[in-house]
Amino acid sequence: MSLWQDFISLIYPRSCICCDKLLLKSEEFICNPCFINLPQSKFEAENESELDKLFYGRVPIQKAGAYLLFEKSGKVQRILHAIKYNGNKLLAYRVGQWYGEKLKEYPAFANAQGIIPVPLHAKKLKQRGFNQSEEFANGISNALGIPVIKDCLVRTEYTSTQTKKSKAERWENVKDKFELLHPEQVSNKTVLLVDDVITTGATLDACYQALSKAEGINVSVVSLAYAKKD
Repeated sequence: MSLWQDFISLIYPRSCICCDKLLLKSEEFICNPCFINLPQSKFEAENESELDKLFYGRVPIQKAGAYLLFEKSGKVQRILHAIKYNGNKLLAYRVGQWYGEKLKEYPAFANAQGIIPVPLHAKKLKQRGFNQSEEFANGISNALGIPVIKDCLVRTEYTSTQTKKSKAERWENVKDKFELLHPEQVSNKTVLLVDDVITTGATLDACYQALSKAEGINVSVVSLAYAKKD
């Protein structure tokens, strides 16, 4: 198998998602120098992080975390682009594993009883072929040994992209667009709500409103990246 992989590598050389340099055999998706220099948020270690404060006065999130900090035209943008627009499911899963290993250090996340990815509408799921937040959540699940709870939270309406919308427009775009189908699956549990990118938090606010219909639920949120809205 190793000889075959070497042969394939000669024809289709693997390159780093972030810098385009050829990868070594021991490297996967991202070269070691780029991986070491990924802009990690470190929000998990802060008592009142910038991301925690984003939700103050809106929804009672227990704790918020993000693996990376989004930089325009930077490494994280290239990772997200490879996942969302180049269909790199395995990359989303692997980044989730990397983040999950980090989350083991923080009981607020590691002691959760279930992981819920932000759902895509069926139409968008068909267009994209997979839910990037779910693949990221699956990687976290693998690292933490916490099950992903699927199909209890659904998106009821197809919505346009949030990318170029203002904070108010983002909220209106997702307000009342999520529904909790099986509250008994998450009642009296602590869950991690997982998104790919947090900007204003509007999508997570809307998801929380649906999840809060489950009795005794506690929600923390995590994401692949945090993109601060100027």
